[in-house]
Amino acid sequence: MGNIVAVRQKNHDDASETALTMLKTTSTNDVEFYGIASSRSIQTRQDLQQLGTPRLGSSTIIGYAFTRILEQDRPQPLKTKDATVAFDGRTYPTDMPCVDAQAFAQQLPEKNKEYAALKFIKEADGDFTFVIAEPERLVVGRDPLGVRPLYYGENKVFAAVASDRKTLWNVNIESVHSFPPGKVAIVDGSGFKFRLAKRLTHPIPRQLSMKTAAQRLQIMVEQAVKERLRSLREAAVAFSGGLDSSIIAFLSKKSETNVQLIHVSLEDQFETEHARVAADELKLPIQVRTYNEEDVSRTLPAVLRAIEEPDPVKASIGIPIYWASEQAAKMNLRVMLAGQGSDELFAGYKRYVDQFVNEGSEAATATVFNDIIRMHESNLERDFKICNSLGIELRLPFASWQIAKFAVDLPVELKIQPFDDTLRKLVLRQAALNSRLPESMANRPKKAIQYATGVNSVLKKLANKNGLTVKKYMQKTFRIAMKGITPHA
Repeated sequence: MGNIVAVRQKNHDDASETALTMLKTTSTNDVEFYGIASSRSIQTRQDLQQLGTPRLGSSTIIGYAFTRILEQDRPQPLKTKDATVAFDGRTYPTDMPCVDAQAFAQQLPEKNKEYAALKFIKEADGDFTFVIAEPERLVVGRDPLGVRPLYYGENKVFAAVASDRKTLWNVNIESVHSFPPGKVAIVDGSGFKFRLAKRLTHPIPRQLSMKTAAQRLQIMVEQAVKERLRSLREAAVAFSGGLDSSIIAFLSKKSETNVQLIHVSLEDQFETEHARVAADELKLPIQVRTYNEEDVSRTLPAVLRAIEEPDPVKASIGIPIYWASEQAAKMNLRVMLAGQGSDELFAGYKRYVDQFVNEGSEAATATVFNDIIRMHESNLERDFKICNSLGIELRLPFASWQIAKFAVDLPVELKIQPFDDTLRKLVLRQAALNSRLPESMANRPKKAIQYATGVNSVLKKLANKNGLTVKKYMQKTFRIAMKGITPHA
């Protein structure tokens, strides 16, 4: 796991210094190796100072800040016969053998790497980003759901990509964009040229019964959890006791992995006792950590720096995720599973029901689809960057291509009903019951994490103490957290 940087100098000058500046922005205590490479040569060191100021003599330079998660992980970039590669991610053995960075590099052909990149994205199931450095251009790609974050931008001097926004802001790229999932970009002297490899398309609802849909979904979810735990000796599960985390925890128990549940909340929250009871019913060990107002104040700057925007909703969701990741790190657990993606895929938000009631099935279907194709920006990037900042690899079983494609084409009536008191995510609840998840968890109503943990109300309280609205309080804290880095639009 790590942070990718890559730059293509437009005037053919050496891009080494720019790439090194970008690498410095990624520096954290968890980074074990830093690597920087042209298409011909690689330098890898344990400390940025040891890299010095390399002059690799190339207009295309890539870099990688490496944190080991699995024993087989190796420092990057990696060399092929005529290029260098940085690959951040995992693939899962649904349709092809599991691929790591070294395997990805080894399978690249000497010619037409653009075609190879497109083919890989079309065939692979997983969470990944990659950059290939050739003498005159970069070939960049991202997984079709955008689980792993990647950003791009350019100015008059160079075009660049990175795993976070602040790396690009720090080299004077004013307009930074989320790299479109499922696409490959060719980056040369004229900037970015994108080609589509794979994407979700507008739904054509399948005529399935609830029984058939739930049976198929059950198999997919069981497989997705199994694949994301394959070969792991131990892992954490972010656990609220709600439907999504409970089914992941329940299915994780069937694996050979030693699973540890982690529950975080503010003090004296009802949901904490429910999580304890649920863990006991699942017969799984649980670590419960409770926090107070001072902890929220302490955590907020780190969360805002990780998510790179002063968004109150994202911050209130991000703080519990940060706490869970922090606890996982203290327990020396390097991988954490969580239920993100489920609410978009299976219509878990109340607004979908409201629209179904007021505007009908077609309107609700369109909104659900639009949220699915944007969930990388609304949720996944936030959570992955928070976990990454603490050296934790986040794995999301619901953010599987197979599950996403199936969910998109399901009639909305299998997810919600047009009644105010309907349980949402109906088909997932039935799939959970089919897997023999206890009914008390399978049919537990959803409560948003920022409210269930109590974080949202504490942020309002902190803002009031400072004589500010929540929005203004976020902006003030964000400016302090990002000191030394100038966020642009």
